[in-house]
Amino acid sequence: MTVIRRRRLLASAALSVALLATGCGSGGDSGPGEQSGPVSEADVQAALDAGGTITVWAWEPTLKQVVTDFQAKYPKVKVDLVNAGTGDKQYTALQNAIKAGSGVPDLAQVEYYALPQFALARSLTDLGPYGAGALDGTFTPGPWNGVRSGGTVYGLPMDSGPMALFYNKEVFDKYGIAVPATWDEYVAAAKKLHAADPKAYITSDTGDAGFTTSMIWQAGGKPYQVDGTTVGVDFADAGTKRYTTLWQQLVDGKLLAPVTSWSDAWYKGLGDGTIATLVIGAWMPANLESGVKAASGKWRVAPMPQWEAGGKATSENGGSALAIPAAGANKKLAWAFLKYATVEAGAQSRADNGAFPATTAQLNSPAFKDKEFPYFGGQKVNQVLADAAGQVVTGWSYLPFQVYANNVFGDTAGKAYLGGTTLQDGLKAWQDASVKYGKEQGFTVK
Repeated sequence: MTVIRRRRLLASAALSVALLATGCGSGGDSGPGEQSGPVSEADVQAALDAGGTITVWAWEPTLKQVVTDFQAKYPKVKVDLVNAGTGDKQYTALQNAIKAGSGVPDLAQVEYYALPQFALARSLTDLGPYGAGALDGTFTPGPWNGVRSGGTVYGLPMDSGPMALFYNKEVFDKYGIAVPATWDEYVAAAKKLHAADPKAYITSDTGDAGFTTSMIWQAGGKPYQVDGTTVGVDFADAGTKRYTTLWQQLVDGKLLAPVTSWSDAWYKGLGDGTIATLVIGAWMPANLESGVKAASGKWRVAPMPQWEAGGKATSENGGSALAIPAAGANKKLAWAFLKYATVEAGAQSRADNGAFPATTAQLNSPAFKDKEFPYFGGQKVNQVLADAAGQVVTGWSYLPFQVYANNVFGDTAGKAYLGGTTLQDGLKAWQDASVKYGKEQGFTVK
């Protein structure tokens, strides 16, 4: 199965989002040779019949097969699939191309947390004239919300990352630990496991912006309020405090493995049982299958622990969309490929190759939900994950400069994992840094 790594990457260099320095036109503007106003299916078909070349910047591996199939169906169209870097590396390259006015791709992969930044800078095409609004209901709520900003659709979801609990059943059985249904039970399980084996931990966490915001999201927190260029940042809300109060117990008790995610030590811990669970997005199975082969048959998947017994709430962790840059030159062909890859035959192809779908058709299909995973002891893992996709808490927003905010997480909130400050105080420092940057970029920050 194709390896799909959807981890949230912290930006190595902040992207400038100064409101007066966007360097591009309206997100709804047409590129060279493109018409303005509504674009009909006949217009798109005419572009396909005429043919041409489009460039797609993406790191998502399942798109390779989609490109092959699309070109077979439309032989006059050539799709140049380019890996311009993962996450922030591609975003920096994309912004540089937009500012330079040359080398802009026709399509670009953009993670949900980063999309508002490009949308506000008017760097992406408004897909309304192409009929994107009619696709409401085609995707699950979390990803669909992730591609919209101010009521405008700026991309189509490729996948999603509803969170679930991945756990090592062999370790749990060995120490008589029940699968935790609540976060209080999760803390109790952490204590019991570490007491039984001081080398074993319930999970690892050395400070990750994406995980932290996903946990706050599930807890009902809404630290980010966004209304155009007016934003609010407040990590003193009840949901945030709910998370920090609980997670601080794990930090103070030294119950978290001091191992950085995606490192060799992390993979080793997942394989030998010293890291017993992961609370992570639904894209994780392929990574365990390919990266932790020694633990095949030992892992299982359960619903994300709840803040209250009997609850059914989750959040998203990872996932990305395909978007058409406003400066792109071949928008009709780009739209044709975009729709093919995310809604039409490409959506099924990507699901078959390991992507966790954002489309309700794939999520609800018996073939998808009843698939048995040998790695997970024959469990029908997708049943748990598909249920989670329908339980994502609504109303979450990211900052229009979230890429920058995530970049400075380690220097602010991340210090809480090293001692000397609390998670709540660390988040206050993260808030202060985000507010300062937002004001410097011309936002009205509350």
